[in-house]
Amino acid sequence: MVGGQMLDLIGENEEFDLGTISRLQRMKTGQLMCFACEAGAILGKAGEPQRKALKNFAHDLGLAFQVTDDILDVEADPAETGKPANQDDNAGKSTFVSEMGIDNAKERAEMLIGQAVRHLHIFGGRADVLRDLADYVLGRRT
Repeated sequence: MVGGQMLDLIGENEEFDLGTISRLQRMKTGQLMCFACEAGAILGKAGEPQRKALKNFAHDLGLAFQVTDDILDVEADPAETGKPANQDDNAGKSTFVSEMGIDNAKERAEMLIGQAVRHLHIFGGRADVLRDLADYVLGRRT
């Protein structure tokens, strides 16, 4: 996470390509979500296939969360989000939206959420709350 934050700070002065943006966000939000899911799996004494599935779910979910966050920064109503619009652009940061455009960023978020949910197939209905979380991430407005 520290490495991701370092890249984030560097990104205020340098333009990043899509690969670097993805790496940065996987190292930050993705790692945070990954730790939470993997720690839960460890505490729940999950086997290796379940741990791997949760880790993969979390990485995709974290990246989708960031793509959605970039979309909200451009599209959302500041009264609804509680923060000013276009903060990333004003700070000169490269984002998924600035690199891909808004429509492609939306498609990427949907693809990542679909991929994240597919990782949960081994859990059946026991992962419904995680599927609901994925739906929330895609549809969130704040």
